[in-house]
Amino acid sequence: MDKIEIEGGVRLKGEVCIGGAKNAALPLMAAAILSSGENIIKNVPGLRDVMTMGKLIAHLGCGFHFENNQALLQTKKITSADAPYDFVKTMRASVLVLGPLLARTGRAKVSLPGGCAIGARPINLHIMGLEKMGAAIVLSEGYIEAKAKRLKGAEIYFDMPTVTGTENLMMAAALADGTTILENAACEPEVVDLANALISMGAVIEGAGTSIVRIKGVNKLRPMNYTVIPDRIETATFIAASAVTNGEIRIKNSRPDNLEAVLNKMKEGGAVISEKKGKLSVKGPARLSSVDIKTMPYPGFATDMQAQFMALMSIAEGTSLITENIFENRFMHVAEMKRMGADISIEGATATVRGVKSLKGAPVMATDLRASASLILAGLAAKGTTVIDRVYHLDRGYERIEEKLRPLGAKIRRIK
Repeated sequence: MDKIEIEGGVRLKGEVCIGGAKNAALPLMAAAILSSGENIIKNVPGLRDVMTMGKLIAHLGCGFHFENNQALLQTKKITSADAPYDFVKTMRASVLVLGPLLARTGRAKVSLPGGCAIGARPINLHIMGLEKMGAAIVLSEGYIEAKAKRLKGAEIYFDMPTVTGTENLMMAAALADGTTILENAACEPEVVDLANALISMGAVIEGAGTSIVRIKGVNKLRPMNYTVIPDRIETATFIAASAVTNGEIRIKNSRPDNLEAVLNKMKEGGAVISEKKGKLSVKGPARLSSVDIKTMPYPGFATDMQAQFMALMSIAEGTSLITENIFENRFMHVAEMKRMGADISIEGATATVRGVKSLKGAPVMATDLRASASLILAGLAAKGTTVIDRVYHLDRGYERIEEKLRPLGAKIRRIK
């Protein structure tokens, strides 16, 4: 099992290029199922989750080829509508094939999803929406079995915004009979990217990026030729790397308009951030100032940046309160940061972080994807050597992060 070793205390300087968004690429790959032909998706990150989704789509009878951050999906034939547990257990996004399979083939059998152990993420809202669209659904032996001759347009209200639920039902509705209205829909940039890709395939969609999305079903969609948006969480993680090391980093291929809440909090903490000629420049302060955050659905502060921001606050001057409103089990990185000397206490959904002058390198263990990134940031800032175990979590969301950090001056290596 791979490990990451970091010799901390180095001020990062230089330029880094951000890859495509994993959380946009995966639903785009699932959306290819809605068409019959060769789909070309560009700027796709070379991640474990992307490979898992590719293998799943190949299992359905499609062709999948990945090279130079480009995915080719030949979806002329669907020979199976089953998504087995072996594919779905490691990646929650696998459930995104449910809507497209049902819409195109009239049936789908998809294992209940897995992924990071950061809390309950029920898919009851996906099921509720598909049932309103006329699907007959049975839950049996860990699988969702759905059937429908053709889905019907419906008005669907989400009790809470759900990104994958909005995406799944948007894809299903694209080939449904009539108009579907999704209320209290998720507004994330990745949802907008999926809508734009579907529109390029011939779908009729209005309101993506707002809480009300209208989809008028069509009879057929053509294959896509589409470029994935830059990854906002990778962007924010490199901003944090500059901030936590008093560094100076230039960031290429980013979309700062998708990061306003995070950028504002970084600036409040003392980072100087500017945009010039399409590049973000980030200069970290000599010492960060404490800042309170509360994670919220987009456009609020992203839960996927909570752990990384906590790493910054662990060495900031003062005390900060970090409240996690999205997932109930997303403080597992706290115990590992405390091993490095962080002063953090938890009460309910709020972590109190009392900034210390410096962290100390230590052997730590990654518990989930974003926790992995937070430990890398802590290791970059710490005195001494940090060794991070179980970095397979990291490889689910960051493409060769150690190879991107090394040219910036980081003393980081992967131990096989």
